[in-house]
Amino acid sequence: MTKQQTAHIISHTHWDREWYLPYERHHLRLIRLVDSLLDTLEQNPDFRSFFFDGQTIIIEDYLQVRPENRERLERHIREGRIYIGPWYILQDAFLTSPEANVRNLQIGHKDAGVYGEVSKIGYFPDTFGLTGQIPQLMVQAGITNAFFGRGVKPTGFNNTVSSDGYESSFSELVWEGPDGSQVLGILFANWYSNGNEIPAGLEEAKSFWERKLADAKQYAATDQLLFMNGCDHQPLQTDLPEAIRTAEQLHPEISFVHSNFADYIKAVQNSLAGRSLSTVKGELRSQRTDGWGTLVNTASARVYLKQLNQRGQALLEKVAEPLAVIAKLHGGEYPHHLFTYAWKTLMQNHPHDSICGCSVDEVHREMVTRFDKSYHTAEGIVADSMQAITAAVDTSGFAAYGEAAIPLVVTNTSGWSRTGTVSVELDAARLYLRDGHTLEETARRMKAVDLGGRILIDEQGNEIPCTVQDLGLSFGYDLPDDRFRQPYSCRKVQLTFEAAAVPALGLRTYAWVHPLAEAAAGRSGQDPAVAGASATLVHGGRILENATLRVEVMADGSFTLEHKPSGRVYRDLGVYENTGDIGNEYMYRQPAGEVPLTTRGLTAAVSVIEDTPYRASVEIVHEWEIPASADAMLEEEQRALVYYPERQAQRSSETVLLKLRTVLRLERSGQGLEVKSYIDNTAKDHRLRMLFPTDLEAASHRVDSMFELAERPNEPAPEWLNPSNAQHQQCFVDVSGEQAGLTAANLGLHEYEILRDGRNTIAVTLLRSVGEMGDWGWFPTPEAQCLGEQTAEMLLIPHHGDVVASGAAAMAYQFQIPWTCSQAELHAGTIPAVYSLARWSGNNAAFSSLKLNEDSGDLLLRWFNMTGESSILELDTPLPVAAFYTSNVLEAEGELLETDRDAAALKLQLGGHEITTVGIRLG
Repeated sequence: MTKQQTAHIISHTHWDREWYLPYERHHLRLIRLVDSLLDTLEQNPDFRSFFFDGQTIIIEDYLQVRPENRERLERHIREGRIYIGPWYILQDAFLTSPEANVRNLQIGHKDAGVYGEVSKIGYFPDTFGLTGQIPQLMVQAGITNAFFGRGVKPTGFNNTVSSDGYESSFSELVWEGPDGSQVLGILFANWYSNGNEIPAGLEEAKSFWERKLADAKQYAATDQLLFMNGCDHQPLQTDLPEAIRTAEQLHPEISFVHSNFADYIKAVQNSLAGRSLSTVKGELRSQRTDGWGTLVNTASARVYLKQLNQRGQALLEKVAEPLAVIAKLHGGEYPHHLFTYAWKTLMQNHPHDSICGCSVDEVHREMVTRFDKSYHTAEGIVADSMQAITAAVDTSGFAAYGEAAIPLVVTNTSGWSRTGTVSVELDAARLYLRDGHTLEETARRMKAVDLGGRILIDEQGNEIPCTVQDLGLSFGYDLPDDRFRQPYSCRKVQLTFEAAAVPALGLRTYAWVHPLAEAAAGRSGQDPAVAGASATLVHGGRILENATLRVEVMADGSFTLEHKPSGRVYRDLGVYENTGDIGNEYMYRQPAGEVPLTTRGLTAAVSVIEDTPYRASVEIVHEWEIPASADAMLEEEQRALVYYPERQAQRSSETVLLKLRTVLRLERSGQGLEVKSYIDNTAKDHRLRMLFPTDLEAASHRVDSMFELAERPNEPAPEWLNPSNAQHQQCFVDVSGEQAGLTAANLGLHEYEILRDGRNTIAVTLLRSVGEMGDWGWFPTPEAQCLGEQTAEMLLIPHHGDVVASGAAAMAYQFQIPWTCSQAELHAGTIPAVYSLARWSGNNAAFSSLKLNEDSGDLLLRWFNMTGESSILELDTPLPVAAFYTSNVLEAEGELLETDRDAAALKLQLGGHEITTVGIRLG
């Protein structure tokens, strides 16, 4: 009999490392699963293969407990019976940075390659929506497919091809990224468990296959049917070969194969010859659904986790990696092994049930420890790199100011020149305990150090206004590589000042000195606490103003923001909105009929808390009575597993005092207004947002995503029923009209909504407090209420034109990156006092990363085009360049690039939405 169809049965387990149980409880189940798998593979040759969920961390987790089974595991991988990679972990795509996604691929490929062949499967089985640039990421990694379970709703009406940009009639489709990259998309239309627990008994198998075959045929575009034999933490089906033989007996017209993804893809491609599929473009966010199952509000569950993640990612990829490159070029080290450790530790927090904040409390407690471990490792790398850099910087130009001159180095590891306020701690004097001084004498001598009469100067000798804070007697220690620790006492001060025009990927050097005699003569009578004091940025106690912006705070704490170059005034900014939340960690649900509370009209206490020549700050304090929690019905509905959109709970009549402290900060040269909220959360079951009405005419907006500024409509699709249309963001969201726009940048605040209020208001979620995990059962999560002190940081950037051409996007990206400053010594050096490792230009380009390749030692620099228009990227460097070449996200060496007459200068075409990586081989 000719077989009409093939049923591809792929054995797998979807392994959430932590979720409804703590990590170690799931870990124990993993050990049992892999033990069973190894035994089954060795005892039953008909059990052909198993897919390790696309993530190599499963191997690490298993061998941590079962190291004696490494050879067995490796043998089955090399024989093609266990498929591993391409990821290190299965991450959430929207809540992890672009570079974290790249490191995930890089480490996954490297780890898988140790054992055997890397499985080139773009695997996203349960990812909560997919970013638009994933097709390009996959293609650059040599992956031509993507398997996913969310983001697209199949229609399936008579298998007619849909022309809708977000729909596909088939489970097979073409997914196209904004740059034009295409992959074969496979939607798990019947989920990644549609072949789970296949019966071996005849009668049970008959009804099973009757149902499952009909479901698969409903969406399949070819005669190749996919059945996923596994599910979340699913134990191995050891009798699968017997179950397949039963299926063949029942359906001789169908070929049942214990298959794998590579064979399945090949069969689908052969069957598709000459047949067209729907093309789905860009982001896959389930926007063509009723909106109740998108899981988008995981972006605001346990916001503190997202903030810790942003802090850790930024320090690793935007500070530690580029500083280590500079250090390596000048005698320091680039510690690849430490970077791998730090990245792996950080990425262990990136699975969707982890970073999304939708697990039980024990899981998220352990996450905080991992964040700290990764961050402290990155801190150590930064400290070592700065030690090497400051030792190599030429500070001899300050020697004219005497031996008491204290040089300091300010580094800018962003991709653009930067001006902003920095703070640095200096040891004005130091006595080592090894020198035999008594503690009393040491304290007396340190307290006697004269801090007066000093000024801060730049490398040209220009005086820089600064604030000097005496931190008093302090204790410190050195940890030499060749000696025991060296404790000391010191007199410590903190300098705060504006660092101006610090070059991209570079540094600028300053010094705290006693002025030369002629300069000192003109300084008598000045306040030493604010050296170089001049004009204030504060007017009338409620107005902050610089050359570009004017901010006026109203009696209720809201404020207006005037962008002077355009004359545009934004009003009613900074109002807090509070609603109840009777949903869960996955989804927000406002109680039916509730009217949101706001701070409009609520009198606030307003005071100036900082007034210096380089920066000024105003504090706004609200004391606000809000409902204490949901009413008692919520717990009843949670225990009864009432689907969250159908809940009837309301907010309680009891109230608590919510204290909000907002600090508005404006820098002298700032193009944006910093907004920081301090929230003393005393309430449960609620959501807190800050509102920024734009009053701009716009039908769509742009939002930062993975290597993309995605354009999204302000109005949801006709199918959308959820009253909330909250969405994901990475670094910022922007609403622009024809002439002007407003960008709201954030640090780890990944949820926003463009309100349908006639004003195109940007609403940014600061806090969401809920008491249960949600999903398939009742899992109380009291720590998800996030009681106590919480913070939120934003930067508002009004601008001309659009977000890219105005430079607002670049400012929003810089906002993510902390400054790095360090004390130096007086000496000659190989790094000039003002230095940049590489200079580049490109109208639409955004700089993403600078690192070293572990194998070649070459420099790798990455950019992406923020627009659909091609751009010319120009790059030059003072380094001795042997060659420039194209690379990709896996850092493979590509074509050599032609250079201008100067071998250290390059021009490169950057296509619309293209991600480009340039390798530099040094001579």
